[in-house]
Order: sequence, then C-alpha cells, then structure tokens
Amino acid sequence: MKIIIHGGFFSESSTNLETKIAKQQALLRIVKEAYAYLQNHSALETVVYAVSQLEDDALFNAGIGSQIQSDGKIRMSASLMDGSTQKMSGVINIEEVKNPVQVAQVLLDYDDKVLGGSGATNFARQHGFEKFSTEIPQRRAEYEAKLASKGLGTVGCVVLDANGKIAVATSTGGKGFEIPGRISDSATVAGNYANAFCGVSLTGVGEDIVSGAVAAKIVTRVTDGFTLAEAFEKTFNELKPYDGFAGAIAIDSKGNIFHQDSHPSMVFASFDGENEEVFN
Repeated sequence: MKIIIHGGFFSESSTNLETKIAKQQALLRIVKEAYAYLQNHSALETVVYAVSQLEDDALFNAGIGSQIQSDGKIRMSASLMDGSTQKMSGVINIEEVKNPVQVAQVLLDYDDKVLGGSGATNFARQHGFEKFSTEIPQRRAEYEAKLASKGLGTVGCVVLDANGKIAVATSTGGKGFEIPGRISDSATVAGNYANAFCGVSLTGVGEDIVSGAVAAKIVTRVTDGFTLAEAFEKTFNELKPYDGFAGAIAIDSKGNIFHQDSHPSMVFASFDGENEEVFN
C-alpha cells in the first residue's frame, strides 16, 4: 500500500521558514493519517479522505482558504477517479461547500458525473452539504489589497490499496483574481487521471496543464510500457516549449512513487507504512 499527496506550489519556501515547516508537518500528518485510514478502506475512499483533510487545512488553497476570484467570490473545483472502474466525477466552480471532493464522490453514482457552477452548488445542497464559507481573513486581505499571488495551491492524492487498486483525487480553490467562469485543470483528465496501471494528480497553472494534457499523457505512457520516470520525463519535456508550469505526483500498479515539478517547488509527502518523504 502506498500513498502520496501534494499541497500545490510554495515559491516562498526558501524565505518563509515558519510556513515551510508548518506545511511539512501538515503534509506528513495528513499522509500518515490517510495511510492509517487506508488499512481498512479502499483506494477510492482514501483519496477522498486525504483530500478532505487537505481541504480542511487553511495552509492549502482548496476548501477552506481558497482564493477569491475577481468578482469577490470563491469558486472551487474538485474531482476523483477510480482507476479500476475508469469512472471519474467532479465539480467545477462550486460555491460555499466545505469539501468539494465529497460532492464529487456522491456524483460517482450518477449518470451526469461532472457538474459546474450553480448546478454543482444546487446538487450539493440537495444532498445535504450545508452552506459553508471557505473564506479566511488572509484571502480577503489579499483580495482587497490586490496582492494576487500566483495561486498555485491545488491539492491532490494518489493511493495504491492492498488490493492493487489505484485512485486519485484533486481539489483547488483557484488561482485567485481569475475571471468568473474560468475552468481549472483539476476536474479534467489533464489534472486528475487514473487507470489500473497508474494514477496522477497535478498542480500548477491550469492552462499549461490542460495544454499539455499532462495527467492523461503520463498514465497513457505508463499503460503503454513506459516506466514512471520515462513517462514523466517525456511529458514534462513537452511542457518546455511554452515554459509550462506544473507539478505532478503519481503511483503505478507496481508500487512505484514518483513526483516532479517544472518550477520549484511543489509541496508533497508520501508514506508506505515505513518510509516517509516530504518536500524540503
């Protein structure tokens, strides 16, 4: 059993030691709690559990602490994919929901598996997800002062369970100050994809990730016989002509874990019951 999570990019890590340490500790705590959860749950259940924990931590830009868009509202996106069934579900630009990834989980049982905007929000309300503001004072201060960060704070998780099944989930609070209606990569196969051979979750600039079809390319290449390292190398090389900004985490069916970013530094942590790794 293996698990790896990411918490987006953290360009300030070299200058803000306190925040860097806080993110390292949070990621290690969440990845180990999710690994413990995995002992009695499936890969699919575990990615939802892990991403929900990331959404609940204001250190990360998903769920609580999501970025504010140019009209002053928060809209979030999330998706998950079951590698064994090849079913993917997601919500795009959902509002006032604490855990968008849990709404995506409910949608797995419906024919219409990806909902956007008011449709996604209404679906959440109809299924017991109460109205919840994910705004924190820091985001409002940034918005009012127009201190738009790069907003590379997507979160994600990839899990290989005891039965050899792979699942992946990704959630984002957006890049901040975007045009309302902008679609991120997180609820697309470019940012979140899995099959029986491999699972991949992305963070970075959504437009670059979609242009590179990154997650789907990596998974397809592993399926076709590439090693994870080879699939990452070829796919990330294809980002270079347009200086694509992306980071990815992955696990294959053999239990290999891999991560790579095109620009430092993606924050991540992995755990297999014995060995842990966290960004530095």
